[in-house]
Order: sequence, then structure tokens, then C-alpha cells
Amino acid sequence: MRKSVVAIVGRPNIGKSTIFNRLVGERISIVEDTPGVTRDRIYAEAEWLTTTFNVIDTGGIELGDEPLLVQMRAQAQVAIDEADVIIFMVNSRDGITGADEEVAKILFKSNKPVVLAVNKVDNPEMRENIYEFYSLGFGEPFPISGTHGLGLGDMLDEVVNHFPEQVQEEIEDDTIRFSLIGRPNVGKSSLVNSLLGQERVIVSDIAGTTRDAIDTPFSKDDRDFVIIDTAGMRKRGKVYESTEKYSIIRALKAIERSDVVLTLIDADTGIQEQDKKIAGYAHEAGKAVIIVVNKWDTVDKGEKTMKEFEDKVRSDFRFLDYAPIVFLSAKTKKRIHTLLPKVLEASENHAKRVQTNILNEVIMDALAMNPSPSIKGQKLKIFYATQVSVKPPSFVVFVNEPELMHFTYERFLENRIREAFGFEGTPIKIFARKRS
Repeated sequence: MRKSVVAIVGRPNIGKSTIFNRLVGERISIVEDTPGVTRDRIYAEAEWLTTTFNVIDTGGIELGDEPLLVQMRAQAQVAIDEADVIIFMVNSRDGITGADEEVAKILFKSNKPVVLAVNKVDNPEMRENIYEFYSLGFGEPFPISGTHGLGLGDMLDEVVNHFPEQVQEEIEDDTIRFSLIGRPNVGKSSLVNSLLGQERVIVSDIAGTTRDAIDTPFSKDDRDFVIIDTAGMRKRGKVYESTEKYSIIRALKAIERSDVVLTLIDADTGIQEQDKKIAGYAHEAGKAVIIVVNKWDTVDKGEKTMKEFEDKVRSDFRFLDYAPIVFLSAKTKKRIHTLLPKVLEASENHAKRVQTNILNEVIMDALAMNPSPSIKGQKLKIFYATQVSVKPPSFVVFVNEPELMHFTYERFLENRIREAFGFEGTPIKIFARKRS
């Protein structure tokens, strides 16, 4: 089941980023008393009571023809399009402004549930300032204070009430779901068509041609798969400026529903910062990952070209050192046959369980090979380990003091576990717990 998406929108400099940081529990958005400082949409996960959802922080919607303002409006519009519920923020101290009314017009056109939040109501006496906001037409205004954290509970209760009913997708348990993520125009749709052997997805050289995420089931060698093709960002006949900035929220939706994530790199244009950012979401979500270098047919190759490119990928994607790298051309279908076996292997490793007794033999052998270090006169003692979950494989190591488990030693144990059991293509997690 995918998480619901909440977008925070409004004119600039009314405290959207402060509220965003309150909801997600950390200072992710830049907060500065300067209009327009938040220029990109920012995404994070938030939780209210028992409900987890994604939050989008947007640049302010502001009228004007300056390139920055046009881009900020486009980003906010994309966030509105992707959201299940919108928090429309206004400022109690300014009253209703012309810019607020223009934002309201945009939100009415969206036909999305809108929760009106009146910010900077810092004390009970200021509640009288909220009543004029009824005239915006979004029902009851919710007084909040981003600075003091007041009123957020009532606002979130209303937000959660508007979430769509979550429906579990009926896919057989042994079906492998994999998604394709990456910057626009890296060849995601072409790769889908090559895997399916037919023109199921529109292919175009224009970045952003794919309009919506498309799930396509198929079978290969008696195994069932579902491809989740992440959409580009072309909406209402218009390609937004800097379309690579708008691929993240769709990628997040696809990642959530995947067992394996293929992160595509364009061999022709090379690795870009956005590639690492998008791949990072798959890693953080604990999904199995395969790095796919597409358009390999466009590269002038020598004897060491592939090795040099692979070294570059490993250097730039250090956090994905467990991910296999596949070189192929979706257009010519060269090396396309190497991909699905890697998807199958990564999926199986992602769901792999190991026996506790064998796991502990590996851990004890690792201790004998490299005894745990002493920290401030205390030595880490490892008593035993057990696997507690899969997708990704997660292990609890019971120790005398968890604080003594240095990340370098944790990484050493991870490497020993990988050597013993494989786990290529999937992250694994290790948690140190005090033995009771």
C-alpha cells in the first residue's frame, strides 16, 4: 500500500518550511526570513498517531513573469497534482492578501481536499484573527503556530480524515515487483518496451513523455513479474522547466511498492548529482537495488571502458556497494538478457532468511578473526545474533553495551555476513541490543 501524500502550499514567507520541519521532526527545509528561499520541493516522511505519510514542502506560489517565480509556481503545481491532501497555509497577521486569493483559485481547480491552516496564531488572543479566512471557501480555518508547535494536532486530524482508503493490491506473493527510477529521458520507457517485447509504453526523446506510473504484469521463464514504470513530469500538454527536479515524488511512490528498484544511468550523459539523489531514496527505503547503465551502445568503447565506468559508478555510489551493475542498451536490446536474472537474484536475496545457528557460527568466526575493539577501557562483547525480518534482511546482535558497537565494526560484521550468505543486491541492517 502506498503512503498518502500531503503538499504544503501557500505564498512565500508564511512559515511553510517551519511547519514541514515540525511534521517530519527535523530541520530539513531551509528556514530563512526571506521570500522565496525554498526553491525546490522537498520530500520527507511524517507520522501522525498510527498513520505514516509523505509530506511535500513547496516554494511559495507567487505571481510574476520572472523565471524564478515561474519555476516556483510550476513546482508547486506539480506538488498539488501529486498530493492526496493539500495544506493551504495563510498568515493570521497579514489577513487575506491578493496572493492568497490567487492560490485559492489554483487549489479550487485541483479538486483536491484542502485543509486551511492559519499560521502565526501564537496565543489564544490571536484566534480572533482567523474568522475572515472563512471567506476563502475552504471551510473551518485551523489556527496553528509553527514557532510554538500549537494547533498541529487538530490540523493533522483533519488532514488524515481526508486520506483515501488504502486498498491492498492483489498481487500473488511470489510475483516480483520492480520499478525503474532515474532522471527523465534516461530510457525507462524504452527499457520497459524491450523487456516486454512490445510497444506498451510511449517512447519519446522529449523528457517527461510518460504521464503516469504504469504497472505492467508479465511472465518470463515461469516467473511472474510486475514492472512499475515511474512517470515523467509532462502535465497538461506542458513540460515544466528543469524536469529532472520533478521526478522524485513519482519515484518515491514507485519505490514504496517495489521489491527491487532499477536505478537507471544514461551512459551517454554520464552520472549526474540527481542520479545519486534518486538512488538514495531506494537505499533509504531498504529496497533491493540494481544499477542499470543504459544507452551503452552510444559509448565509444575500448578494452577498459566498461571497467572504468564501473569504477566511476562504485566511486559515486558508495552507499550502493551491494548493488550489481548491469550494462545494456534498451534501444538495441544488447545485453538485455542479463537484467532479469539479476532482478530475480536481488529479489530472492531481499527476502532471504538464514538459520540462527549458522549465523552465529559466522559471527563467532568473525570475532575470532578480528576481535572487537575496546572503547574507553570497555570491550564490546557479542553474545549471539538472530535475523528478525526480511525485505531488507535485518539482524539483531545482542551485546553487553550497544554504545560500544562502533559503525566500523558493524560494517565489518556486515561484510562477513555478506561473504557467508551472499545478499547481493539488497541492503542489510544490523541493530545492536543489550542482552537482558
